[in-house]
Amino acid sequence: MLTIAFATGTEPGKWFRRFEELTGSRLETVPSDDPFVLVGKQATAALVRLPDERVTDEHHVVRLYEEAAGVAVPKDSVYAEVGEVTRADLAEEIVNFDAQSPIDELRSALQVVAANVGVAYAPLPLLKNLARKQIKALHLAGEEPATQIALVWRKVDDSDAVQDFVGVTKGRTVRSSRGKAHPRSGAKRARR
Repeated sequence: MLTIAFATGTEPGKWFRRFEELTGSRLETVPSDDPFVLVGKQATAALVRLPDERVTDEHHVVRLYEEAAGVAVPKDSVYAEVGEVTRADLAEEIVNFDAQSPIDELRSALQVVAANVGVAYAPLPLLKNLARKQIKALHLAGEEPATQIALVWRKVDDSDAVQDFVGVTKGRTVRSSRGKAHPRSGAKRARR
């Protein structure tokens, strides 16, 4: 059975459902703050945020999409109603978090932001996932580097099931000539 770990703040449910529908195979999923550590252990592959220096030439990497940069501000701040800000707008604010660090550090920083002290920078989908009622997650405009979500797995763990999942994430259907033949497509070829 294929096991996919996925990073907090990603929403891969549609891919998981499609994989099961198209292949007829069950898929085990594992949410994780750091899904990369599960690759090759509890998970065959993982949806991770890049850049990540732990990804090496021993891994396959399929880049899927970019996440917008974001900033968490207190719900009652003057910025909460504007929808999008720049770093220059927030130059006078205390920065509680501004790195690709462990998510536990971001959670702690968000508690400080919720207490109406400073801001925290992180990918917008992650902030929206972790934000509580006292926090507003805003789009960070400007030349902010975007994080990328990628599917990563060890080259030694490559399989038809992994390739089928890659196909699902790339929008391939059962009629695609890539990947292994599924029962439905194989039956159609047999009739020809």
